[in-house]
Amino acid sequence: MVAAMELVQIYECLCDVTRLRLLHVLAQGPLCVCHFQAVLGEPQVKISKHLAYLRERGLVECEREGNWVIYELPAKPSRELRANLACLQDCGRENPVFQRDLARLKRLAPKLADRGPCGCGPVPAKTAR
Repeated sequence: MVAAMELVQIYECLCDVTRLRLLHVLAQGPLCVCHFQAVLGEPQVKISKHLAYLRERGLVECEREGNWVIYELPAKPSRELRANLACLQDCGRENPVFQRDLARLKRLAPKLADRGPCGCGPVPAKTAR
């Protein structure tokens, strides 16, 4: 019965458009909350709340990197989660909101690459050894 409960938890997470958008964007790779703010155009508190909801239910994982928390999809998702995330990506191809999110992420990518390890802060000064 564990798989059935996990499936219910997955669907509970997928019943909110903000969480769907977060998961759709995360399929492109790990991101920090400030990246989500820029891509989704939503306030930090709303994004953090939804990411915490997803993390508590195992749909995302996170790792602290300095002052920032980086979120990503689970390294070893269940079969049910993998199937639902694949469906989300497929359906997102035809959804204008999801496509706009990916376009914003693509535009931001060069800026993020020029920054620190998570793309949030300034590039740390190199220290001489």
